[in-house]
Amino acid sequence: MKKILASLITAGLMVAGGVAIAQDEEGTAAEPTSFPIHKPQQMDWSFAGPFGTYDKAQLQRGLKVYTEVCAACHSMDLVAFRTLEDLGYSEEQVKAFAAEYTIEDGPNDDGDMFERPGLPSDYFTSPYPNLQAAAASNNGAAPPDFSLIAKARGVERGFPTFVFDIFTQYAENGPDYIHALLTGYDEEPPAGMDIPEATYYNPYFIGGKSLAMAPPLSDEQVTYEDGTPETVDQYSRDVSAFLMWAAEPHLEDRKKTGFRVMVFLILFAGLMYATKRRVWSKIPH
Repeated sequence: MKKILASLITAGLMVAGGVAIAQDEEGTAAEPTSFPIHKPQQMDWSFAGPFGTYDKAQLQRGLKVYTEVCAACHSMDLVAFRTLEDLGYSEEQVKAFAAEYTIEDGPNDDGDMFERPGLPSDYFTSPYPNLQAAAASNNGAAPPDFSLIAKARGVERGFPTFVFDIFTQYAENGPDYIHALLTGYDEEPPAGMDIPEATYYNPYFIGGKSLAMAPPLSDEQVTYEDGTPETVDQYSRDVSAFLMWAAEPHLEDRKKTGFRVMVFLILFAGLMYATKRRVWSKIPH
């Protein structure tokens, strides 16, 4: 009876933790039955909750991580340079930043394409000329565009958690997932699990047990001028927050508008109730 109870408790803990690894007859780990193997941990973000706001210093650090690390493989085709002013940069700084990029433009009067320095109205460019070239340079898997990655990726939290999310306004599953993925490479695959060649085990990957992207971050890889710790965990937090801003740059305005609407509806409901009481108070029922 004790063995059965212990087995049930173990199975319950595995399900609660998001672990879905089968066991073979010898007790070694076999192939996972669902993904991700581990569910991401809910992080503490400045933009979380109904009154959350972006930390501009963190967004600037995240931009630095993106440009120095992620931009080597990933594009942001939907993000214009001019929007970087929302991160606290001046117009001149944005112009200088955009000018560091080379933009293909044209055709000119001769019908030829030409290259020019970037302008604030331009968008973050792809490091590859096309998807085929991107896939060929990455073992057949083209790196996804990062414009909306923080909204397009995320792990479903399931019942009953999603019910509470309605009231807490939880919408950070994308950044939680990105952070977990970037910091999840250190875990070794269980004994007996077959990891395909040229792929890397990551129990937080939503698309399988391993992925083609090598661990992109390492400690002291990006220099922070503000004294923030230069660790993989901090890099992952910062770039996750930056990608959330890239996917939803008007998040703060949306929350402010939503709060004003709720206040208006509450006051309007009170006025309607008071009007109803005044109109019907002298009429016998």
